[in-house]
Amino acid sequence: MDVIQYDDFSKLELRVGKILSSQRVEGSDKLVQLSVDVGEEAPRTLVAGIGQVYTDDQLTDRKIVVLCNLMPKKLKGIESNGMLLAAGEAAEDLALLAPSHDMPVGTRIY
Repeated sequence: MDVIQYDDFSKLELRVGKILSSQRVEGSDKLVQLSVDVGEEAPRTLVAGIGQVYTDDQLTDRKIVVLCNLMPKKLKGIESNGMLLAAGEAAEDLALLAPSHDMPVGTRIY
């Protein structure tokens, strides 16, 4: 594993987000399209490969940790504007990262 400087870490904009809605991405077993409130004027669209672990109902209204300043990327024709953080090596072990207690959406994580 490469060691990074604090300045590298400080470039990451991590925020508390709340999943407003979730829907399966057509043509994929694992991709879901999420609408996530990260405290901005409008919700962000995120595409995440967590559909084999979580149902849409399990995701909606859940608080998560979002990397907000990641370069947008198109997945299955949908532009993803950030990345949710999860832990686990295999799909069946995936766990979404979330604050340990209720925090307002948009709260910066340091």
